[in-house]
Amino acid sequence: MILTVTLNTALDITYRVPSLRTGASHRVSEVLERSGGKGVNVARVLAALGHEVTVTGFSGGPTGRVLRDRLTEVPRLTDALVPVSGATRRTVTLVDDRSGATTRLDEPGPDITHAEWSAFQEVYADLLASASAVALCGSLPPGVPVGAYAGLVRTARAARVPVLLDTGGEALRRGVAGRPDIIKPNAGELAELTGFHEPLRATQDARRRGARAVVASLGAEGLLAVTPEGRWSAALPTRLRGNPTGAGDSAVAGLLSALVEHRPWPERLIRAVALSTATVVSPVAGEFDRGTYQELLAKVAVTKEVSAA
Repeated sequence: MILTVTLNTALDITYRVPSLRTGASHRVSEVLERSGGKGVNVARVLAALGHEVTVTGFSGGPTGRVLRDRLTEVPRLTDALVPVSGATRRTVTLVDDRSGATTRLDEPGPDITHAEWSAFQEVYADLLASASAVALCGSLPPGVPVGAYAGLVRTARAARVPVLLDTGGEALRRGVAGRPDIIKPNAGELAELTGFHEPLRATQDARRRGARAVVASLGAEGLLAVTPEGRWSAALPTRLRGNPTGAGDSAVAGLLSALVEHRPWPERLIRAVALSTATVVSPVAGEFDRGTYQELLAKVAVTKEVSAA
C-alpha cells in the first residue's frame, strides 16, 4: 500500500468560460467538481496505475463530506482522513476556453486544533506499519506547526518507509531538515529554498540541506534529478500544450509507483515525465490521458551527466 498525506485537502471546483474578462459577468459553459489537494491527486493517479493507495489528512464540514463521497468513486483507494471541526477548503479554477489560461483561487483551509493534530499523528504512525512508501504533499492548514513535515518525515524514516516530500516555502525549508528520501520542488520552490536560480546549483544545494535525492520540475524542460546514484535530466523532444493543473502531482505518482516497483532512476524519471505530460494534454484537468501516457513512455529522453551527483 502507498500512503499519501494531504493535510490541506480541498474540494476542487473548475468553471469553464468562453472568455475570461476582469470585472465582467460570465456564463459558465461547464462545471467540474472533485476531491483534491496534492496528495489526493497523487493517490488518484496511483490508483489509476493499479496501485493500492490510502489517503490521509484532514476533512471537515459539508465540503469535507462531499470530498469523501467523491473518494468512494475511486477504485483501489482507501479513505483514512481524520475528521476535524473546521470546514475543508475549496479551490476554484477558472478556465478561459479562448486562451487556455487558468486562474485559481485557493481558500486557506480549516483551523486545526492541537487535539486534532495529535489524533492525526497517531493515525499516520499506524498507517505507516503497512505502507511501502509515503508522499507528504501540499500546504499546511492553519494551526498545524510550520515544522510539521520534518516530524512526519522522521516518523516515516524511523518506520523504514521511503518518504517523498512535495511542498514549498517555509514548510519545505523546515521539512527538508528531516532528511526525506526525495523532494520534488518546481523551479520557483527550489529557488526560494536555496536562493539559487540556476537549476543544477540549486538542486545540489537542496541535497546538502538534507534531501537524499532531489527531482526538480523545470516545466517544458522536463525533470532534473540529483541522487546518490547519479545525476539525470529527462524531457520530451517536443512540448505539448494544454492545462498544467495536476501535472506535478502526476509526476510524484510516477516517481512513487516506480520506486515501490524497484525501478532504476532513469525509469522513474521516464514514468514521471510521461505521466505529467499526459496530464497536461488531458481534456479533464488533473487527470492523465492513458493513451498519451503509453505513447510517451518511448519518447522521453533521459541523459545521465558525467560528473558525480
